[in-house]
Amino acid sequence: MELPCLKDFTLPQLEDWMESLGEKRFRARQLFRHIYVRRVTAWNECSDLSKTFRTQLEYGSRLDALRLLESHRSQDGTVKYLFALQDGQRIETVMIPDAPRTTLCLSSQVGCAMGCGFCVTGSLGLQRNLSTAEIVDQACQVQKLLPPKQKITNLVFMGMGEPLANYDAVMGAISVFTDPNGLDFSHRRITLSTVGLVPQLRRLGRESPINLAVSLHAPENGLRSQLMPVNRTHSLEKLMAACREYPLAPRKRITFEYILMGGLNDQPRHARQLVKLLEGIRAKINLIPLNPHEGCPFHRPEEEAVLHFQELVQKAGYTAIIRQSRGADIEAACGQLAARHSG
Repeated sequence: MELPCLKDFTLPQLEDWMESLGEKRFRARQLFRHIYVRRVTAWNECSDLSKTFRTQLEYGSRLDALRLLESHRSQDGTVKYLFALQDGQRIETVMIPDAPRTTLCLSSQVGCAMGCGFCVTGSLGLQRNLSTAEIVDQACQVQKLLPPKQKITNLVFMGMGEPLANYDAVMGAISVFTDPNGLDFSHRRITLSTVGLVPQLRRLGRESPINLAVSLHAPENGLRSQLMPVNRTHSLEKLMAACREYPLAPRKRITFEYILMGGLNDQPRHARQLVKLLEGIRAKINLIPLNPHEGCPFHRPEEEAVLHFQELVQKAGYTAIIRQSRGADIEAACGQLAARHSG
């Protein structure tokens, strides 16, 4: 039987587990601080715990959910980490330094079931969901690998998988990330990106104030269904209705991610359709020129087309930022994560 990983527990869950072991509930807060603040690697480092309890933890639980296999550093400073899971599956996590920020791009699934035509991960299919521990441990492991003065400042669920398709584990991880006794991130520093699973998106709006990003990539149903099969179930009409009703704090906006593909969705008419589609939504748009991968049927747009697209969206009053994907030379850019192992 596999031992429980303590990073699987939110604080209330760990309090309940402590009680089940006959320990006081406050022990859970102690363990959280040891795991997430002190970042202990062995229980014998914890002198405030009794020897009997430390032995019980050592033989009755696990501290880590992941094992680093390899890492690759891009010319732009981006680092891609390949992690092994307990069952031999693999995931990739990407660290993007952009002083004063250090952003960690988290995976939420092994593979992905969404099948987006421009994404390598989607071509792999879904192997399984990640556990809360496997999501949380990405941040813990990478932070340990960084220089002492470099801290992860932002978390984005934009790695492998569709986070809203693994809702409970992702929300468990967010609870650990934001707990003052845990990793103590502000909700303002966490962004979840979704292709638009409407029921879960509505639930997220009710249950968490983290930032929302929506992977749009096309402004009309026919083209979006061609690129993103999810649109056949959750149409643009349903998705935009959910976005219009999404509860936002006064100065918050929904980010819409739009990968520009040459001759396919980068024309002036697409920009005008996008503006009309977003009417009534507090939005900003990230325009991302495609990073083609081997076998990708689409190609990168011309720079002139990208700039003209941006101009048309900005003239309509929206913030539109051109995002150059980081880490393309190590296959760490948007849509390129595949968790291949070179060894």
